[in-house]
Amino acid sequence: MAKSFLLFLFSFVLLTACESEERQNRNPNLLEINVNIEVSLNLPQFNQLNFPGNAMYVSSQGNLGVIVVNTGSGFLAWDAADPNILPQDCSRLEINGLEAESNCSSQNVYSLVTGQPLSGENLKYPLYAYRINQGGNVLNIFN
Repeated sequence: MAKSFLLFLFSFVLLTACESEERQNRNPNLLEINVNIEVSLNLPQFNQLNFPGNAMYVSSQGNLGVIVVNTGSGFLAWDAADPNILPQDCSRLEINGLEAESNCSSQNVYSLVTGQPLSGENLKYPLYAYRINQGGNVLNIFN
């Protein structure tokens, strides 16, 4: 009986510790919005993604849209909202080659290959990544 209680107590402490760690890593500037996009690389509007080094903005998903990138070795998808600013008009990231930058007064710049901040002040969070499954010429982007 004592062993069962100790096992229960250990499991409870372990689960509680994992939950608080997840809360500490969560970005408070972005909402957890359900994203589920299907991008067909055969469609003309997504033709740029057939070539390495290109990135495209897809509206109406995520916090302020989604940026999809062809890195040459695969595809990446990032939320288009600056992760270090509360979402507003100027915090939607603009694509500049393989970088993305906000138009707010801080003008934060991020790598679209790694998601890491490249320039700006007090940048605590990297870009928010979405998952991608590729089946032939179709990208399924989700979280």
